[in-house]
Amino acid sequence: MGWSFLRAGSLALAMAVAPLAAGAATTVTVGAVGAASAAPWALYIGMDEGFFAARGLEIDLIYGPSVGTLIQQLTAGSLDIANSAGLVDPIYAVEHGAALAVVRIEGQVPPYALLADRKIKTIAELRGKTVSIDETTGITRTYLERMLEPAGLKRGDYDLIYQGATSARFAALQSGSAQAAMLNPPASFAGIGMGYTNLGYVVDYAKDLPFAGSIVATAWADAHKELVTAYLDGFNKSVAWFGDPANRDKAMADLIRHTKQQPDMVAMTYDFFRKIGYFEPSGKVSLKLIGNIVAALQAQGAVDKSFDPKRLVDPRVSVPAPE
Repeated sequence: MGWSFLRAGSLALAMAVAPLAAGAATTVTVGAVGAASAAPWALYIGMDEGFFAARGLEIDLIYGPSVGTLIQQLTAGSLDIANSAGLVDPIYAVEHGAALAVVRIEGQVPPYALLADRKIKTIAELRGKTVSIDETTGITRTYLERMLEPAGLKRGDYDLIYQGATSARFAALQSGSAQAAMLNPPASFAGIGMGYTNLGYVVDYAKDLPFAGSIVATAWADAHKELVTAYLDGFNKSVAWFGDPANRDKAMADLIRHTKQQPDMVAMTYDFFRKIGYFEPSGKVSLKLIGNIVAALQAQGAVDKSFDPKRLVDPRVSVPAPE
């Protein structure tokens, strides 16, 4: 790559000052998982409040069934940026030779809750039960094991079914095909309101494991540095705007517009995100946080001990956090 982090950060800062050339907006195709949810909230804000438009961008948002699908679309060139993508899949992909980079950590802590059938009251009661998570190697498996192992449950003590989106996992819980499911808000709050048992929030077990980030194919990013910088600038402004309590009602309206969720569920989600400090505020990519995910996977034997987390960052398009 040949550029120092300092030089890359200086370039990104300089490019962030000036918008793209005046004229028609440039379309950037962005992918998210499943259906509209709280995870891409900052993306919705940037679209609805004009932060991307101010940088000369028009977001073409599409949804894929799983993070794995988004990674495939990135490598195939049919997707420019994967938004709110769990960080486990990119690690596996890069380990196997994919040229991908994390250009922003979005969710610096996990927002999931583990909801269970109304008859189940403790994590230990999941022994012999079926749990719905995202993918065979997805981020929710890592989180689930963090929650279940202290209760004495190891792999093989429970069954897993795989559904990439929260909406599908919630449907599995409601249908009875799963007795527990890892759910994002607002669905988690809706489930609690319906009487499903909340076995706990993942953030209480895995504060050190970030949830999701913005992922790009390095070849596309290297050829479109101005677009990457404009996108990140719009996203960073959206996160800062979300963090201002004066914008609470507008932020809620943006999520309601996209998800069609009830206002009371969205209000609880907003307060929850603020409470746990969901959004990474600086926009800088922390190798320490990424390294925590890598280390967790290495401890499970899922990733080779020699894998270097620096392989997930392209200094030409990422701004590193001071560690």
